[in-house]
Amino acid sequence: MSPGRVLPAPPAFVPATGLGSPHAQTIYASLVRPTLAPPLKRERWELPDGDFVDLDSFDGPSGAPHVVTLHGLEGSSRSGYITAILRGAADRGWGATAINFRSCGGESNRLARSYHSGDIHDALSVMLHLRQRLTGPLYAVGFSLGANVLLRVLEETGDATPITAAAAVSAPYDLSACADALDAPGPFARLYRDRFLRTLKAKAREKLLRFPGAFDAQALMRVNTIRGFDDVVTAPLHGFRDAAHYYAEASSGPQLHRIRRPTLLLSAEDDPMIPAATHPRDLGANPLVHPVVTARGGHVGFVSGSAWSPVFWGEAQVLAFFAAQK
Repeated sequence: MSPGRVLPAPPAFVPATGLGSPHAQTIYASLVRPTLAPPLKRERWELPDGDFVDLDSFDGPSGAPHVVTLHGLEGSSRSGYITAILRGAADRGWGATAINFRSCGGESNRLARSYHSGDIHDALSVMLHLRQRLTGPLYAVGFSLGANVLLRVLEETGDATPITAAAAVSAPYDLSACADALDAPGPFARLYRDRFLRTLKAKAREKLLRFPGAFDAQALMRVNTIRGFDDVVTAPLHGFRDAAHYYAEASSGPQLHRIRRPTLLLSAEDDPMIPAATHPRDLGANPLVHPVVTARGGHVGFVSGSAWSPVFWGEAQVLAFFAAQK
């Protein structure tokens, strides 16, 4: 695809009847998306530091496109938004590989460290492996945390990226602002926050049993916010001074100008986890980046049709974007 190519505008997003609010979009999509996937092959990909990630994949014909998926915080290859992409790829005769980040594939990873929003090395290792093995275009889509990871891969690798085109859905461009949104008062913020912290803290406690002293166990007991968890666990395990340092180093928003592949940025103004003020506004200097910001849609929601017959508009736009690449 040549730089600056104008792509057709996606169809307007119209929320499903009765699902107009951001929380309805977010929660309904999380609970109702089908999780049936095409037949998948599980592969354990060994990483340079002695750890591993599990991959779930299927191949298309020789020369067919292949889609890599990166899930969100505490998601997996079984998340509904991932299986939607896998089904869509299979329907088109493409191949696909779903990356399960460290500790997310159903088994604890080997090391004390885990995964985070700015950790590009595991995903890049998989992408380079696929690029070497495959002959067709290699597309990648990330959701939420996985979207930030994907954007950071593109930003750091520039012209050397193994990716042909990419899509980032509900990306947290400013991690500090997004942590503040999740840590805000109110019942819905608490619902989202507690859902993440429940599994994050359980995994952290398991890590302390295997790696005593890896971080402050007493501080972990007191954690009740996302920023607090990142201060106590994420930062020390991954070489950051504190959460603020982690957020500053890992946020994708400030470096979008470095992307050198066609990239769809799909976000909703009403996303309850990502403040609208953090969405990139002026990307005219980089014609390869295609922002699509809908008025409604929630966080990784984008459910149209009806509650009884939902259409998952966001995943459809990602697949259409990839299909339009030449």
